Amino acid sequence: MEYDCGFNTKLLHTRTGRFPNREILPPVSQVTAFRYESMEELEKVFLHKSMGYAYSRIGNPTVTAFEQRIQELEGGAGAICCSSGMSAITAALLAVCESGDEIIAGNCLYGGTIGLFHDFEKIGIHIVYDPDMTEESIQSLISERTRAIFGELISNPSLKVLDVPKVSRVAHEAGIPLIVDSTTATPFIARPLRMGADIVIHSTSKYLNGGGNSIGGVIVDGGTFPWNFEKHSAMKEFKKYGKMAFSVRLRTDIWENFGGCMAPANAFLSYIGTDTLGLRMERICKNADRLAHALDHLEGIQVSYLTLLSHPCHEEAKSLLHGFGGGILSFRAGSKERAFHIINSLKYACIASNIGDVRTLVIHPASTLYIQADKEEMEAAGVYDDTVRVSVGIEDIEDLINDFTNAVVNTTGEGDGNENRCCR
Repeated sequence: MEYDCGFNTKLLHTRTGRFPNREILPPVSQVTAFRYESMEELEKVFLHKSMGYAYSRIGNPTVTAFEQRIQELEGGAGAICCSSGMSAITAALLAVCESGDEIIAGNCLYGGTIGLFHDFEKIGIHIVYDPDMTEESIQSLISERTRAIFGELISNPSLKVLDVPKVSRVAHEAGIPLIVDSTTATPFIARPLRMGADIVIHSTSKYLNGGGNSIGGVIVDGGTFPWNFEKHSAMKEFKKYGKMAFSVRLRTDIWENFGGCMAPANAFLSYIGTDTLGLRMERICKNADRLAHALDHLEGIQVSYLTLLSHPCHEEAKSLLHGFGGGILSFRAGSKERAFHIINSLKYACIASNIGDVRTLVIHPASTLYIQADKEEMEAAGVYDDTVRVSVGIEDIEDLINDFTNAVVNTTGEGDGNENRCCR
């Protein structure tokens, strides 16, 4: 069903908001299993010959409601919710790869993804890192063992932008799917499937949820990739499903067997969180833009944000991201000690490791998120010993600008600044 309306109207009034008992919100089916009147009925459900729910690890109506909402927002053919963003990345890549296969990946990656890829290496799936992720660089790295290309649409925290149309073109010429982590963009800023990606992943714990109250992930299948089942032998058993083979393999095999399901309560919290996604993202992006420009005028720090002319991906952001630069900015403070002092001096930013909250969150990535990464991996991700990452919230922007300005300017005082904090 297509609606000729804006983002927020579509979000609230499309077909995914219709529930069997006329509820405005999906009921929370907080159950482990579902009762049937006969074994014949339950057998059909287990054989996938009849619609229905049997066990919440395999499927749950509350989770289905959230899956359908994100599927529709992204314009996909199918969606599967997972227990976390990392669970979603793991399931999506294992669905198309076997031991001996290769994945080409950008090296500007979230620290948790870097750690996951180390584990992939241990089970025989080789990661080929590409620092440029251009048509030419990817073409030179594709081999007969390449089974997927993976990248973050807006990397965190370096804010490198993946040129999805160009990368998807070279991927498809080689018969390889492009899998995009779009967590930091959200469907409000960009829809990778429309740009040429084949599979989109979100950590729903971030902007989709928005309230910092539940962990989750989601995989959205575009349903358009022409799978070569000789090349992608991991998918061979699902050949009869054609372009939907990935979704079927994922739901009835990898995802189901690994047990990384989303809890019904988390699906409900994330569903109601997405009600305000458009409003939140518009405010967050405007706040981030104004804060970045204000900080860019201060001496002694180096600010990174996509709407700044100095950012190397400024032009790509303008052309690909619907005019918004996202909710993350970072700056280099000159030293780890100064970075800590600035962070500790802030009054209105919570020191926390999440992003996408309605509250402004701040962290020193090198000593937390990337503590297991080596120096080369950190610098490839745009993380240095003096980097401060800011996930901008919806506070009044004048308060944020004053708070960060005072913290940056007053970095020579005594103490750690905790006496001024109102959010710990």
